[in-house]
Amino acid sequence: MTIKTYLTGTALALALASPALAEVKFGSLYPISGPLALLGEESARGLEIAVDEINAAGGLQGEQIVLERGDAVDNNQATGEARRLISFVGVKGIFGSYSSARAIAASQVSELAGVPYFELGAVADEVTGRGLEYLFRTNPTAAHMGADSITLLVDSIAPGLGKSPEELTLGIIYEDSSYGTSVAGHQETHAKEAGLNVAVKAHYAANSVDMSSIVLSLREAGVDVVLQTSYQNDSVLFLQQANEAGYEPLAIIGGGGGYSMQPTADAVGHDVIDGVFDVDFTQFAVNTEATPGLEEFITAYEEKYGTAPRSGHSLANYVGAKVILEAIAAGEGFEPDQIVAAMQAVDVPQGATAAGYGVKFGENNQNERATMMGMQWQDGRLVTIFPEDAAVAEIRFNN
Repeated sequence: MTIKTYLTGTALALALASPALAEVKFGSLYPISGPLALLGEESARGLEIAVDEINAAGGLQGEQIVLERGDAVDNNQATGEARRLISFVGVKGIFGSYSSARAIAASQVSELAGVPYFELGAVADEVTGRGLEYLFRTNPTAAHMGADSITLLVDSIAPGLGKSPEELTLGIIYEDSSYGTSVAGHQETHAKEAGLNVAVKAHYAANSVDMSSIVLSLREAGVDVVLQTSYQNDSVLFLQQANEAGYEPLAIIGGGGGYSMQPTADAVGHDVIDGVFDVDFTQFAVNTEATPGLEEFITAYEEKYGTAPRSGHSLANYVGAKVILEAIAAGEGFEPDQIVAAMQAVDVPQGATAAGYGVKFGENNQNERATMMGMQWQDGRLVTIFPEDAAVAEIRFNN
């Protein structure tokens, strides 16, 4: 018997006219377990919201996007998961990966396989510094973070403290992976160019359980301003141990990671974190005239996950993924060279995305229009203080 024996009339017509939706697979490669899981998961959520929106609008060239998750818990697993996604799942590209070290390891695999890798959140210089053909990065970098932290200090913090920048003694502390090392290097370079006094430069392992020796060295050197590049656990550890030791520098400037997260503020206490500065991706207390689409993103996030976003990492990943997927949708197909051509055609004007910046891939396939913002913790809330067109609050000083 044929299928027509069982289906007649309207039922038969629907069966013949409604084939299964075509699907195209992409990898989602983030640390979703282990010590970096909180921000890894937060980053992945931004990608997922972008995919939801593209699929709701018809998908990529009529095909629905399916995300295959990989867990980049460490560098070795990031490499193994990239191989699995490419060889066994057959993904057309990989999105990731928040951690610079994980991104560097996994993208080497994709480059050798000729599969596009889209970095939406890792900032280290080396991510796009290797001249890879198939890697594209949409987010701002360590260079932005290093330069902006010194600009914030020189142009705003020092004058607000009633001091010339040269009077201040700086301490640069950082977790010792490619992420922290890259940012700290740029901070030191810009500080020296500005004639600032860097008295302490110290690195540590991100999984450290004691930073008392670093706190002591900062205090003994008379450091007035601490710049820390860190993940969440080490941000919390430093702030707690500095507070316990009674060490109160005139200013602390965080570099992304834990300094951008509400759970960090809740862990150390609002009385401890209030007044602390942060340079990072666009966050949520910002002038939405400078970030078109931000409010819609927050609504979509809350509807999907039942809570407010925990950090701007989800926003940065959403913005990058949305631009990339829209470019692929407007392209010629899903072969690697067709995707590369689609990326090279991207030209999103400055200020046109929910993160406030544009997208155009320049040297080494880095988004040359990406920018960071400056924030400060005020009353237990991270608010934007620069640039001026994005600010929603003025800087506060306790002096």
